[in-house]
Amino acid sequence: MKNNSSIFSLLKKRDMAIKNFKAPEQKEKKFNADTILVSNYMTTRLITFRPEQTVLEVMEILIQNKISGGPVVNENKELLGIISEGDCMKQIADSRYYNIPMNDVLVEKHMATNVDTIAPDTSIFEVASLFYKTQRKRFPVLENGTLVGQISRRDVLKAALALKDVK
Repeated sequence: MKNNSSIFSLLKKRDMAIKNFKAPEQKEKKFNADTILVSNYMTTRLITFRPEQTVLEVMEILIQNKISGGPVVNENKELLGIISEGDCMKQIADSRYYNIPMNDVLVEKHMATNVDTIAPDTSIFEVASLFYKTQRKRFPVLENGTLVGQISRRDVLKAALALKDVK
């Protein structure tokens, strides 16, 4: 019995040494799921648009708020599409070409309806890759079909700067 207990004692010491040896590797990896999710960096106070607004109203709001676009939602905050500066530019060009006044042109006719969305629990690194691959400027963040925020390229840059000190 004494032989067995001394062997276990040696094994325990050896295992402890191995655990202590590996501990610094884990400390260098301080990223955890709570610190790198979209939900931690997305914008939640959004300027949204309604489908019945005019494109002229949208242009005024975009300029006043120094933004390049925003989500179009219904009264239940369900995402219907996105309207952007590019969509407004197309309307400006079309109105000139077809000699159509812009006063009555509605958002619902010019918004993008095929919109890629992100879940709040998506990794910032995954979103960075999506921004790179798709050339998008923003992704709406949906939870259970409801708009809860928006993540932009700038938000991902802020997250990267915040994470550089975590190592």
